[in-house]
Amino acid sequence: MSFSSTRRQLLRSAIALSGSAALSAGLPGIAHAQAQQSADRAADVAADRIIAGIRRPRIPQRDFPLTAFGAVADGTTDTTQALAAAVRAAHEAGGGRVVVPAGTWATGPVHLLSRVELHLAEGAILLFTTDPAAYLPTVFSRWQGIELMNYSPLIYAYGQHDIALTGSGVLDGQASTDNWYTWGKPGGSDFAALEASADAGVPVAQRDGANYHLRPTFVEPYRCERVLIEGVTLRNSPFWNLHPTLCQDVTIRHVTVDSSGPNTDGCDPESCDGVLIDRVSFNTGDDCIAVKAGRNTDGRRVGVPCQNLVVQNSTFANGHGGITLGSEMTGGIRNVYGRDLTMSSTGLRAGHRLKTNSVRGGFLENSNVYRVDVQAIGGPLLLIDYHYGEGDTGTYPPTVTDINLSHWSVASASQGWDVQGYDSDPVGTVRLSDITIDGPLSKANVADNVTDLRLDHVVIDGVEQ
Repeated sequence: MSFSSTRRQLLRSAIALSGSAALSAGLPGIAHAQAQQSADRAADVAADRIIAGIRRPRIPQRDFPLTAFGAVADGTTDTTQALAAAVRAAHEAGGGRVVVPAGTWATGPVHLLSRVELHLAEGAILLFTTDPAAYLPTVFSRWQGIELMNYSPLIYAYGQHDIALTGSGVLDGQASTDNWYTWGKPGGSDFAALEASADAGVPVAQRDGANYHLRPTFVEPYRCERVLIEGVTLRNSPFWNLHPTLCQDVTIRHVTVDSSGPNTDGCDPESCDGVLIDRVSFNTGDDCIAVKAGRNTDGRRVGVPCQNLVVQNSTFANGHGGITLGSEMTGGIRNVYGRDLTMSSTGLRAGHRLKTNSVRGGFLENSNVYRVDVQAIGGPLLLIDYHYGEGDTGTYPPTVTDINLSHWSVASASQGWDVQGYDSDPVGTVRLSDITIDGPLSKANVADNVTDLRLDHVVIDGVEQ
């Protein structure tokens, strides 16, 4: 049995036994145990209700082998057209599964159509070209929360329904400092030009990403319904790995994300409704999960929140944040549930990270991250940062409230919490309950401009706070 499994079982047992343990602690202990059990049960019920409402794709069980369309698994022959033909054939037949057999297949972008599943068999590797020209013509996309016509994502779908990416194979974006990573980063001059065009009201169709150097995302279903991503491994992504945008009913299960390059977020659901992230392993060069909802002027134009998300049974190694909300959150984020999680690296800078400012606006509300086993973390368990990016330079003060962490068992962390609002716009209610951090902290806890910070049974280095 693994260390993390053992700790999680102990954590569950401690929760289950907290009522009987409280009997010996007197009535205040009983009241706290009952209240916290009730809160956890309510969170579980809400999370289970979200999961029950997420519909999975309906795809006919008929196969379209890639080899039937002239593809060759030699690692160099371009199979882009063969993949496109197989997807089209499956779609025109009423749906089916495009099967990529074992072997290494060189390809450009893959565009999925309704009722089509791209299935990578065990031993299959899709090796994506790093030639930018292969990802033209541009497609409708969103980059750092702003819509534009950009280089195609490596796996893409627009306005489709019932689509899937499955199997035990590997998708390799081949990104490195020799290709994609030489392109500009967020905050650079190319992005500034895009943001200026959005602020000026330039129509999306005229925001031509081919004029910029904005790296494509790896997997991006856009305005799709009933999406499944299951079993595959993603590595060496040019930019964000998984970016479902304006989608409904998204299921991501048993996926491994391993990309350590710049801005290689693991999973960024943006303006989606109904997302399950289950048993996913993250090791990333930026946020592991970053929930988003558009940015600034363009985010207010689209105006769609990201809501009803469940993250469970997942592991977080390196990354800027484990479960992050923002900073592109202008449309608002609500109803986030993270449960039964493991965080295992000092390379993880924060456990639950909320980043915003008065330029973004929007809201972050009703976030619940509980039953978390932290073997090691290199920053605070909770980070709420109103000074991210542009800081307090705008006229859209954000709303952040009803942020809840409970039942965290922490072997090592440098800080418990770092919560900083504005004098004129404080953070609302933050609750930390039944949290134990072994050993001393290397950095003092911070709570500036918080209306209601509640600490219940929070123990650091043996001392209740």
